[in-house]
Amino acid sequence: MKEFVLDCSATMAWCFSDEATRETEDLLDSLTSDRRAYAPSVWPLEVANVLLVAEGRDRISQRDATRFLTLLWTLPITIDPEITPLIVQSILNLGRVHQISAYDAAYLELAIRKGLAIATLDNKLKKLAKVLKIPCLL
Repeated sequence: MKEFVLDCSATMAWCFSDEATRETEDLLDSLTSDRRAYAPSVWPLEVANVLLVAEGRDRISQRDATRFLTLLWTLPITIDPEITPLIVQSILNLGRVHQISAYDAAYLELAIRKGLAIATLDNKLKKLAKVLKIPCLL
C-alpha cells in the first residue's frame, strides 16, 4: 500500500528516540515521492501541541522542535483540505459510537473515506481500526 493515514502518535515517534521503533523508522524511510501520507487538518495542531508540551517539560529545545517541524514539511505528507459539514458529521458519529475524541475520529474518518491504512501507535486507535477493518501499519 503506497498511501496511508499518519496520526500524531506515529509522527512523534520520529521526534523522540524513546518512542521510536524499528517499524516507525522504516515508515519514515518509506516516505518517498512514490509513497505519500495523508493527515487530517487537526494533525499539525496536534504535532505543535506535543512539541509545546515537550518544550515545557524540557524534553526538547525550541531549536530542535523547529528543526523537527522543518523536517516534517519536507516529507510527502498531504494535509487533507476537506472539512465539509458531512465530514464533520461523520467524525462526530465515529466519536459518539466509539467513545473517542473528535481528533482521533478524524484520523479514522480519513482512512475510511480514502480507503487507506492508518499508521498509529495509539492502542485504542489500533483496536478501533481492527474493528472497522482499517489496516494498521504499526
